[in-house]
Amino acid sequence: MNRPFEVDPEEYPFTDHWLPYRDGYIHYVDEGQGPTVLLLHGNPTWSYLYRNVMKELRGDYRLIAPDYPGFGMSKAPSGYRFTPQEHSEAIQDLIRRLNLKDLIMVVQDWGGPIGLNYAVQHRENLRGIVVMNTWAWPATLLPMKLFSIVMGGWPFGYWLQTQRNFFAKAIVPHGIHHAENITDRLRKAYTNPFPTPKSRIPTWVFPRSIRKARAWLANIESKLPSLSGLPAQILWGTQDSAGFPLAQMEKWQRALPLNETEILEDASHYVQEDRPDRVASAIRTLSNRT
Repeated sequence: MNRPFEVDPEEYPFTDHWLPYRDGYIHYVDEGQGPTVLLLHGNPTWSYLYRNVMKELRGDYRLIAPDYPGFGMSKAPSGYRFTPQEHSEAIQDLIRRLNLKDLIMVVQDWGGPIGLNYAVQHRENLRGIVVMNTWAWPATLLPMKLFSIVMGGWPFGYWLQTQRNFFAKAIVPHGIHHAENITDRLRKAYTNPFPTPKSRIPTWVFPRSIRKARAWLANIESKLPSLSGLPAQILWGTQDSAGFPLAQMEKWQRALPLNETEILEDASHYVQEDRPDRVASAIRTLSNRT
């Protein structure tokens, strides 16, 4: 299958894999051999987000990095609404069909709820979890609620995302602390998946779902105690202005008491872009702990 857009082969030197999903398909990277690590992205990112982590670890781990339907190089099936609930179902289907076992799960942004929805149902299949600037509960902080209203609202938020590709063009660079990392290649990698207004709708549904998926998020939160014995590494970028203060990190520390936490003063929301070395190190540390 041909790629829907070009990406720099030096930046993203991976073999493409395509998993049929209803009448669409899920694109994913499957690199290396060893303990299985599932890398889950958020909005508006895709497997490219983990490229530097995968380059560092593929000699020692099997790294699975999927793109949700409507993101990256994946194609959404007919009738797909791009909700986090549907994305979580797609990831559960991928885990089952690839027969992934004894997982280290790595989550950030919307990857948190999407991955944790699987984790609380299949604790027995998880070896450990790496958590970065994410949540798995209904939003309570005013900045996050306002973010949802503005970015996921109608008509202004819808216009921003579909007509201006605002998430890919503005939010991603704003969420990277190290300005030197924001290259033209990086900008293209995050904007190219969304060439038309229709293709950008998924980036609007995510912020809207902060409010619309409250019941689903509350259900995940109610089951988090089942993960109290799960080894965890928590990485937290403190330069994040998207509603992820240290209080949210502390909530993870309470939910995952078997945690080791690293606070990153030189990382923002997209920790994988700012400090891929620390993400790779956290995966190695967790693997050695379990």
